[in-house]
Amino acid sequence: MKTFCRAVAGLLCLFPVLALGCSELLQAEFRPLAGKDRASLCSRFEGQVLLVVNTASKCGFTPQYEGLEALHQRLAPRGFAVLGFPSNDFMGQEPGTEAQIQEFCTLTYGVKFPMFEKVAVKGDTAAPFYRELARQAGGEAPGWNFHKYLIDRSGKVVASFGSRIRPDDPKLLDAIEKALAGPNPATGMP
Repeated sequence: MKTFCRAVAGLLCLFPVLALGCSELLQAEFRPLAGKDRASLCSRFEGQVLLVVNTASKCGFTPQYEGLEALHQRLAPRGFAVLGFPSNDFMGQEPGTEAQIQEFCTLTYGVKFPMFEKVAVKGDTAAPFYRELARQAGGEAPGWNFHKYLIDRSGKVVASFGSRIRPDDPKLLDAIEKALAGPNPATGMP
């Protein structure tokens, strides 16, 4: 029995993610945009640096889709992903169905980064995931479309950026680089 316990303890040291599990934040489940089956964010994004963005198709900030896609493509090989969550919370600027939103994003901006079901992101009706993002960001809920939350590899919010911060803003890029340099809980390495 001692040998077995030592072996298990050794494995837990080698694979700390098994001991710790996925962060509570990333245990949220969502459908892919216009999809049918919900999936846990953990299953696809655990150990990655994430930029979570509430999006809208009829907003002055909508052209940020282009920069978000470029950022996603450039940094994905390093363990980074942009996650888009359409929301109609701000002056009805995302009125379409999920199928319409998906078509718009793909045809107009070539969006390939993961997009998820339409959700509420502010107030009492906010999805629990967005309430937790705001809580971890010191109470900062999205004030408009294209608010950005940066999540580190351990699944914690490390920065929040308002809508006016573009995907190529040096402050945002520096924060992403710092998060990418942090250890991956699954490997202990960046």
